Amino acid sequence: MESNALPSIETVQFAIAGSVGLITLNRPKALNALDQKMCLAIDAALKLWAKDDAITAVIIRGAGDRAFCAGGDVRLAREDGIAWKKGQSEGRIVREFFRDEYRMDRRIATFPKPVIALIDGITMGGGVGISVHGTYRLATARTVLAMPETQIGLFPDVGTSHILSRLAGETGTWAALTGARLNGADCKLLGIATHLVNYERLDELVSALTAPGADIEKVIASYATDAGEAEVPANRATIDRCFAHDRMEDIMAALEADGGAFAGEAAATLRTMSPTSLKLTLKLVRKGRALDLDDCFRMDYRLSQSVLGGHDFYEGVRAQLVDKDRNPKWYPATLDAVDDSAIDSLFVPPLHGDLAFED
Repeated sequence: MESNALPSIETVQFAIAGSVGLITLNRPKALNALDQKMCLAIDAALKLWAKDDAITAVIIRGAGDRAFCAGGDVRLAREDGIAWKKGQSEGRIVREFFRDEYRMDRRIATFPKPVIALIDGITMGGGVGISVHGTYRLATARTVLAMPETQIGLFPDVGTSHILSRLAGETGTWAALTGARLNGADCKLLGIATHLVNYERLDELVSALTAPGADIEKVIASYATDAGEAEVPANRATIDRCFAHDRMEDIMAALEADGGAFAGEAAATLRTMSPTSLKLTLKLVRKGRALDLDDCFRMDYRLSQSVLGGHDFYEGVRAQLVDKDRNPKWYPATLDAVDDSAIDSLFVPPLHGDLAFED
């Protein structure tokens, strides 16, 4: 394939090195956050490469040395959603951004050739989606991975309910609810990352992977290393005990009764999150255990459309990313004020239809 057949977009760089397709997220000042145009371009490139016999693998990385990808551009979704709720917009971004992002993530998950994600630096939200569904997920000592959506009135999406619900014990439940930041060693321990590599050798690794006749498995194994000490094991017993409940009220009670510093910090963190998002996320993770990946993506799309019709997403993004006062006014404001039937109603298909996948 000629490189000029690939999408041309400033915020994502596409190239071919040997038989490997290279995707570089190119918004370093925005920590490589994804917008709709980026998702569409990446999806288009993957669609071309899937059918190109000359391409044997794909590498995805982020520009700069701070972030792989800090997530999706939720501020833009908030602006469009506010206009939509006021009748000043058709809500196109609300409908289409999440749809296109999830389709891109799903294409990575089903790609017929190895996809190698270099998850070096900040990797959150949409950044997890574009990496965790890959074949090889390489973390480093600089990796900081999290799904912090309960902090902005959203929920862990991009198909991560399928991943988080299957992590050891209740570590996925804990990570989903608290937005816990995992280092590279924890990512490897939990299976989110397949390997740990030295960030100072990433360019060298890419060169080795794109060399003629390179054996991907052997090359990655030859670069595998340690990336510090995992932090989860020290608190694993507390996590499994306190986060095993199916009601948020019971999780909070267990954390408060524990008396330990870790449990106390987790409870304090949860008190700052959207009560609606917490109950929604717990139900999402529990449901994810019984669903295949496609159904998890469909569930995410339903919830994205329901949540953006509510209050807390707009308030959460305002408090964290717009005004940055870190003082969101959630509604309802407490867990006991969140009606469980209202949570159930968020899982219904949107009026404009469920998420459909393209070949």
